[in-house]
Amino acid sequence: MRSRSWFPPLLVVALCVALVFLVLPVVAIFTHTSPGDLISSLGDSSSTDALRLSIETTAIAMAIIVVVGTPAAYFLATREFRGKPLVVTLIELPLVLPPAVAGIGLLAALGPKGILGDTLDNAGITLVLRTAGVVVALIFVASPFYLRQAQAAFASLDNSWLEASRTLGAGEAKTFGRIAIPAAANGLAAGLALAWGRALGEFGATLMFAGSFQGITQTAPLAIYGNFATNFDGALALSAVLVAVSGALLLAVKFLTGSEVLGGAAH
Repeated sequence: MRSRSWFPPLLVVALCVALVFLVLPVVAIFTHTSPGDLISSLGDSSSTDALRLSIETTAIAMAIIVVVGTPAAYFLATREFRGKPLVVTLIELPLVLPPAVAGIGLLAALGPKGILGDTLDNAGITLVLRTAGVVVALIFVASPFYLRQAQAAFASLDNSWLEASRTLGAGEAKTFGRIAIPAAANGLAAGLALAWGRALGEFGATLMFAGSFQGITQTAPLAIYGNFATNFDGALALSAVLVAVSGALLLAVKFLTGSEVLGGAAH
């Protein structure tokens, strides 16, 4: 009689260890203090200002990402050209940049002494230490998530649909608007959710490029850091809000297109 294999129980133990390690800190955010204390902590002006600013700046950033990123992703999905792998790699590069490097890069490009510093100054545009700088930082770190998922969504479309539309007399612009976008809507929405989640959690690049000034550039992650030493309950409350929103976005991604989206985003 064969003895029971030791490997399946080992897999279960490994999964349990990983699950406890990853879930315990999240659960602790909600159990460290009472729900009433968490809610009352959100009434602090720094917390409300940070949440408002996070909502406003991420919404603006997502709108810009969708408007620019959707046709860009469609182009990448439907065209083959020399150097395409390099272009895709450059677009994906912010995914792996350390936050501090992203912030330094933005300063070197768009800061007062950056490559485009004089051009922006002559146009009367100031980004550093401004709310607009927060939006720029969020776009930089979050747009690759949308672009990757949008490109995959467009690439997965049945090309015969697009060809049939053009055969019936529709131009490429009309085909893009009436056929490609509706057909890829779930994938686009999933990419938007992933990008939004990344933008909500952005910290390093925003801090280095835009600073942390209440009501101007201090988003929720920056307020959490600022409250850590002086108002731990306030930091917990803001953390709980971000965990809840991030969890909702993650569930939305899985509901729209299944867990394969997250796997695809990792490749």
